[in-house]
Amino acid sequence: MMDSIARTGSFAAAAREMGKVPSALTYSVRQLEDALDVLLFDRSSRQAVLTAAGQELLAEGRRLLQEMDAVANRVRRVATGWESTLTVAIDDAIARRAVYDLMEAFFQLREDGLPPPTRLKLRTEVLAGTWEALSSGQADLAIGTTTQPPGSSFHCEPLGEMEMIFVVAPHHPLASHEGALDPGTIALHRIIAVADTARQLLPMTVGVMPGQEVLTMPSMAAKLEALLRGLGCGSLPRSMVRRHVEAGRLVHKPYAQPRPPVVLNYAWRAGHPPARALTWWLQQLRSPVTRGALLEQHEGLLL
Repeated sequence: MMDSIARTGSFAAAAREMGKVPSALTYSVRQLEDALDVLLFDRSSRQAVLTAAGQELLAEGRRLLQEMDAVANRVRRVATGWESTLTVAIDDAIARRAVYDLMEAFFQLREDGLPPPTRLKLRTEVLAGTWEALSSGQADLAIGTTTQPPGSSFHCEPLGEMEMIFVVAPHHPLASHEGALDPGTIALHRIIAVADTARQLLPMTVGVMPGQEVLTMPSMAAKLEALLRGLGCGSLPRSMVRRHVEAGRLVHKPYAQPRPPVVLNYAWRAGHPPARALTWWLQQLRSPVTRGALLEQHEGLLL
């Protein structure tokens, strides 16, 4: 009603456009003014001129109408099988560049010229926290779980193997150590670890010796920065530190007893058939190229 009056410039013209009598329109405007306790139109001239309060109401009203249309369109499209929201839990060791590539491809999908109505929510977890996000219902898909989910209420597929290598800064005492490193030698130096984000499940600890001094960081990126500064020693995915090793900013020190690569998986809840957004993500994860990128494409994006 406000939009029509402002566009046509008079109550009479707006009434004709809306198929109402002018008196009904005038009455509705007065009701609105009484409810807001403001004057919306300056009635001193022959034309319907908005007051400052009326201009603000019209601007906000137009925005709300657009949002209502957008919501209605989303609701209609969700009814076709799309989720309203899809939450993906990513382990912090997964390559961010590949994740962003997947999100970009998802948003480029078109149906009747429109992108998917599903809102994506990405959350980063560490170790057991990735599995906990899925098992607690806080995520619909978990990428990078390190253990096979127990029971039959979850589907789990292998993502691949990630090679972890032990690195130190060039000025760290272990950088000049001759030969491979044994656990006893490593235990004498501060280890840098990333905090497990699990709150309910038993947190996991990887690579920390009993009694060893530990510097705990909140993310892989923070751990990498601490390693570059020589604040300790520790392991990171080879693809994450490759450019730093090649540039001499980090030194790769092999273990005396080689450690097997970490086996990572992706998992989702079983039961009902997955809706369309989750189905699309699962289709991408079936590709060996996609799985390889998630494990290897750490370069080219700031960590």
